[in-house]
Amino acid sequence: MARGGGEREKVKLLGVWDSPFVNRVQIVLNLKGICYEYVEEDLHNKGELLLASNPVHKKVPVLLHNGKAIPESQVIVQYIDEAWSGTGPSVQPTRSSVPPPGSGPPSSTTR
Repeated sequence: MARGGGEREKVKLLGVWDSPFVNRVQIVLNLKGICYEYVEEDLHNKGELLLASNPVHKKVPVLLHNGKAIPESQVIVQYIDEAWSGTGPSVQPTRSSVPPPGSGPPSSTTR
């Protein structure tokens, strides 16, 4: 279980230990200091909670937050950053950190 967070918010992460997608979510949860319960899934014998939480793709990771199921690691990371915006560092790029189109380095090709 990770540190921080409150008892009022129930957070579970369904995953497998060797998935980089699950690890991505774990890193963000830990950076934000969110308390969560990790549930290890057997992908050869998928549990009822995984099948009910992600019935279409039946894959991990799935984040369960107060009864809401959020699948897909990138979607989960964005959800965490928005749901706990006042907790820990932001992990998503902000508009000010993204350069406007066409403002990148000059092209090295000449005509």
